[in-house]
Parts: sequence; structure tokens; C-alpha cells
Amino acid sequence: MQAKKRYILVFVSCAFLAYCYFGGYRLKKSDGPHRNLQVVDSVTRARLLEKLPSYKLGDSVQMLQGIDKMNKAANKVNKIKEISLDDGNKERSCRMERCFDFTKCYGEFLVYVYPPEPLNSLGAAPPVSANYQKILSAIRESRYYTSQPERACLFVLAIDTLDRDSLSNDYVRNVPSRLARLTYWNNGRNHLIFNLYSGTWPDYAEDSLGFDPGEAILAKASMSVLHIRPNFDISIPLFHKQFPLRSGSSGLVQTNNFPANKKYLLAFKGKRYVHGIGSETRNSLFHLHNGRDIILVTTCRHGKSWRELQDGRCDEDNREYDKYDYETLLQNSTFCLVPRGRRLGSFRFLEALQAGCIPVLLSNSWVLPFESKIDWKEAVIWADERLLLQVPEVVRSISLERILALRQQTQVLWERYFGSIEKIVFTTFEIIRERLPDYPIRNTFIWNTSPGALLTLPTFADSSRYMPFLLDSMGVEPRHNYTAVIYVQIGSILGPNTALYKLIKTISKSQFVDRILVLWAADRPIPSKKRWPTTYHIPFHIITLSGLTIGKSLRSMKNDASEKFFNGTILTAQAPPHLQDFKHFKDETFDIFDERPSISQRFYPYPEIQTDAVLSLDEDSILNTDELDFAYTVWRDFPDRIVGYPARAHFWDDTKNAWGYTSKWTNYYSIVLTGAAFYHRYYNYLYTNWLSLLLLKTVQQSSNCEDILMNLLVSHVTRKPPIKVTQRKGYKDRETGHSPWNDPDHFIQRQSCLNTFAAVFGYMPLIRSNLRLDPVLYRDPVSNLRKKYRQIELVGS
Repeated sequence: MQAKKRYILVFVSCAFLAYCYFGGYRLKKSDGPHRNLQVVDSVTRARLLEKLPSYKLGDSVQMLQGIDKMNKAANKVNKIKEISLDDGNKERSCRMERCFDFTKCYGEFLVYVYPPEPLNSLGAAPPVSANYQKILSAIRESRYYTSQPERACLFVLAIDTLDRDSLSNDYVRNVPSRLARLTYWNNGRNHLIFNLYSGTWPDYAEDSLGFDPGEAILAKASMSVLHIRPNFDISIPLFHKQFPLRSGSSGLVQTNNFPANKKYLLAFKGKRYVHGIGSETRNSLFHLHNGRDIILVTTCRHGKSWRELQDGRCDEDNREYDKYDYETLLQNSTFCLVPRGRRLGSFRFLEALQAGCIPVLLSNSWVLPFESKIDWKEAVIWADERLLLQVPEVVRSISLERILALRQQTQVLWERYFGSIEKIVFTTFEIIRERLPDYPIRNTFIWNTSPGALLTLPTFADSSRYMPFLLDSMGVEPRHNYTAVIYVQIGSILGPNTALYKLIKTISKSQFVDRILVLWAADRPIPSKKRWPTTYHIPFHIITLSGLTIGKSLRSMKNDASEKFFNGTILTAQAPPHLQDFKHFKDETFDIFDERPSISQRFYPYPEIQTDAVLSLDEDSILNTDELDFAYTVWRDFPDRIVGYPARAHFWDDTKNAWGYTSKWTNYYSIVLTGAAFYHRYYNYLYTNWLSLLLLKTVQQSSNCEDILMNLLVSHVTRKPPIKVTQRKGYKDRETGHSPWNDPDHFIQRQSCLNTFAAVFGYMPLIRSNLRLDPVLYRDPVSNLRKKYRQIELVGS
């Protein structure tokens, strides 16, 4: 009997399950309009309900009409369902190939900034926050900028969209109507919109911008994986109002001590939200605070009505909060907790990166800044908000070696991508640029190692082995031999006893020289062939440099090209082959004509330079062959630096509150003059194609300081000082006639240049050094036959 009941119970259960399965499946497959109503917003639901038929009338015609309306409403809702995943807009599915016009970007990658909006009826200018003004300034003063919209690949609004919190003082109203008036808006196609804050109290909705961005690319802070359009939108960091326009403070890690024994293991000091979105995580931090090696202190003492909203723990939290200084915690903590606030992003993220305090992230679903390019697992630790109590054990389990690597990577990322608004904007541009079909893509290694993608121009070469700062990590050496480039500015009468004649003879005896290139910038005509020394098998070229116009007449230089040929030795006279690189000079920015050749032309990437090593020389340099060969040998061991003879130094002058420049003997140096120095040819390309036009303008106007600028550039790229070889201090032929070095204003001018360059860079890139390299057995009391570079000891200081 009992068995019979069991069989019946099993049979009934199976029948019930089968009914639920097949019946439920049919219900699930039904596609009625009422099911679809669940996925649309309240406004759309109300509109659809209005279209449903009324069953109060018994007429069959009304019934048929009602059914027809229901079917139409159902189809409409199905379409809405497909596009309601992001702000109810069809642009949720935007990708570069669907919502971006690549044809605007062929040849050049230029950015157009809309002109400021006209004054309102009260004569007031539209509001623009300080940070957005910095963004626009960074673009307008860069090589990306164009004032001609027909040449632009990207368009940036003059309307401030950074703060879309309607309760903020920086909130700009009537943005939709302003966008509608833009000539090139086109539903946002090829537009880039910057945003730091979206939504407002109480939900701080991520997609609440107060306007429809359409097909515009969003460069937005606090983006989540649910709302970002992959391979289209770009996540940027949240930065405060005092964030610098250009490279401000460098990373704060001054030493790489191992192990780095810091006072605190994990630290955080910040606001606590008593209720509302983002309050759960910060409200629980007090459970982990032990007052010894884990310092997690919060305060609810913020906002106008914090007294009314405070809970029972506020007073105790405030007392503990006041015990610790925030900057001290940053500098003395191994890990810094970065919990989410009202939004996913936090100011703590960049502050921790700069301080070298390894960020521990508590912000589930946050898309980290530039995540498509930066490998964040090498610089941060991800934690889970739901597993907060496990965070101490997670950080305690990380090895000392791993901690050192993480800390070092925070400094690389801060200095290369996040140290200023300019870097953040330029990184955003380069990420978009790499999405273009015809632009080379830099690999992950380049993006995540110093000097980073912004200083590694992929158009220079098709292989990373031609980048001087990557040779060591790739385990390869620079290519053999060098090209000597002599810059002739005075052009004295050429003869066997002149410095230029002797210099060419000295170079031609070097065992490593590949070819000799003379840049003729003098007013005198080029001497005839018979006056030049014989270089034997070494190719010899002369390039004449014509006057340069920066501005409206610049492109006319192309018409000045001419060419001369001589039997035997070939001499070419032509305009600089890379003149087209100056197409980025803007007429409205610079309009300067100078009949003299620009002194920056000595650093053009001439196609005649085929070797990695470039020996830059002034026409009156006095060096012997041993000095050249020894310096080249040293350079091969340091191909990313400038290696040469004449050294100078910079210093901070407290009396003038400015940088000073000196040629006096000191115990250190920071500049090696390019009048006699080796460097990698990539720096010619970087000098011509990357440096700010403001810097090149300064050199153009002063006809001076190009060697200082090259030193700043190389030190900025490598974060290393140049290298001086041998004891030689003077390298000029003192018997030469007029020289700009004899001008008393020359020294003052160079000091002025130094301060201008530092201002444009945003910091002082030059680094001091006490190192000088001499040959083995130099000055040793041994036979001269045992010494490889015998002539060097014959040179006086």
C-alpha cells in the first residue's frame, strides 16, 4: 500500500512538472505587448496604453480596430526594446564603423574647436568652467588644432559639458537648443564630448546628461560597463578644479627602495555618505580600521544639512578623522583604498597614482580610464565591494616584488598619461586616432612602458627596433655607423686652414662615418667644388636652407627648391624635404616672416640621414678623429641619450625666481650642446613633428636656443640626463670671425629661452649629472701604444 502511494505521488509530480515545463514554455514564447511594456520607461508605457483599444464598446468593428492597434503598438515596443539599452537612443549600438565618418580623417588628424558662442541679451559670455577652458586651450595650442572645419577629423564643442549635475554652479542650461544651432553637429557624428559629472541627487544616473549626445564620442569619467559603447566611448579620469593644464607635478616616488617599508599598509581618508547611492561601501569601512597599519577614516561632516542627516557614529568618526593628515597618509601608505563615491570614479584615483600609493579599487563595474590601451592589472588591485572584509588579507598576500613593480608602474602611467589635462586630452585623441583604418597601431608594450604612446610616433618607422628607448628592452643594438650633419651659419671663405675644411677632413678619417651632410644656412654662396676637401669614398651632400615663413607664406618655400650637381662629389641644394610637416602651423596663430633660415632646420629628419646615429656639429667645431670615434662608441651604449663634449648647466635663481643658465665649470651639468654631440635620428623626427609650435616659434624668433630645446626634448622623453665625454670644455675655433656666441645678448637670450621652454613643458625636464666618461687607461702612466684613443690626451680643457 505504501509503495502504491509512492508511485502515485511520483506520477503526479512528473505530470505537474511536465505541465509547468510545456505550459510555461508557451507562456514564455508569447510575444504580447504587455510583456514588452516592462522594458520601456514610464512615458513610453503611458503612450502605448493610450493606444490600447477600449472594450467598453461591444461593436465588433471596434474590437478589430483595437486588435490592429495592439499589434501596431506591440511592433513599436519591440523596436523600442532593441534600442532602450542606453538612454533610449539608437546610438547605444554605435561603433566607429557605424557612427563615424572616416573620410574626414584621411591624411591628417586635425581637431576643430567651435568658436565661442555669442553674448547673450545681457552682454554676458556663456559660462565656461576653468577646467573646460583648460581643455580648449590645450587643443588650440596643439598640433591637432585646425581653424578650418572642412579639414577637421574631430569636432569639439565650445559648450561646457563637463558638469551635467543640474544642482551644480557649473551646469550649463539649454544645451539641446545650443547643439541644434551648430553648423556641423550632424547628430554628433565625428564630435567628441568631454564630461566629468552626470546625473544629480538622488540617483546620479550615469546616462543623464540633459541632452542627447547622438553619435558623438563620449570622453567621460565614471563610466560603467553597462553604459559604455565599446570601441567608441572613452573612459577618462575624474580630476579636480586645480588640476594643471600642462605637465605639473611629477610622480612623488623619489626612490625605489626595496623593500619599501612604509608606516601604513592600507589607508583612506574621505567623505562618508549616511544614505543614498554610494553609501554602502564607505559606511562599512570602519570595520577594517584598526588604528595601526590599516587607517580607514571617514567623516559625515560635509554638506549643508549634515547635522540633520547624521547617524549615531558620526561624532566618533569625525574625531578619528581629524587625527590624520591626508597627504601624510598618501606618502606613508603602501596601498590606498579608492572606494566609489556617489559616482563610480573618485579624485582619490589620480591622487594615489601620483603618490605611488597602489590603488585598491572598490567600485564594481567601473571602466578604468583608457582601459582599452592601459593594462591596469600592472598598477592597481581590484577588490569587490561585496567582499569588503577580505580586502586586508588580499593586500597582505601581495609579495614585496609585486609591490615594487606596481608602485613603479603607477609612476609611469601618471607621468605619461595622467599628469595634466593636456596629457589626458592628447591620450584621448591618440586612442581615437588608432581606430582609423590607415593609422598604425602601437602595441600594448609601448602603451604601458616609458616613454609611452604619446612620445612614440608610429609613423616614424614600421618597427619598434628603430625607437632609441626600446632597444634595450628588445635586446637589440642600434645600426652601425653615423651621419655627420654640419650646420653652417657663418660661411667664411673656405680654405685648407679654415675650421670647416679641417672638420670635414677629420670626419672623413673616422672609421664609423657613413656620410657627411652640410646644411648651408649662410648668406654667402656655396663655395665651388675645388674648394671642398676630398672625402674619398664617403658620400658628401650639401643642402641649402632658405628663409622660413611661419604663417601665410610658409608653403611658398616649396617653390624655392633648386638642385645642383657636380661631377664626383654630389652637392644638392634644395628646400627641406620635410617641409610638409609644417602644415600644422596656423595662419591665425603665427604670421612671422624671416628671410634667414630657421635654425631649427638643422634638426629636420632629412632623408639623407639613413643611420640611427647623428653627429651634430657646428662649422667651427674643433675635434680630432679619436674624439669622434670614442664618443660614437659611448653613444652605442646609450643610444637614447645625447652624448657629446661641450656641457652647460641650469639652476634655479631665487633672486630672480627663474631658471638660470651657465657655462661656468661646475660639479654637474644638465645640457650637452648639439654643436658637437651624438644623438638618435628619431629625435629629429620628434623635434619636427611633435614639439609644440610655441616652442618652435620661440626658436624661430630668436634664431637661438635650438640646442637647449633638443636637450629638453630628449630629457623629457627619457627622464635621463645627457652624457659628457672627455675633459674637453671648449670646442669652438677661436680664430673664426663673427659668431653669434660673441654677442653679449646671446647669453641673456638663452636664459630667457630656458624659462619659456620650461613654461610650455609645464615643468623643467632637464636632469643634472656628475658623470663624465673617458677612455680606458686615460691619463694612466702606461705606454701610449697600449691606449686605443691616443689623441684624446693631447687635447687641453
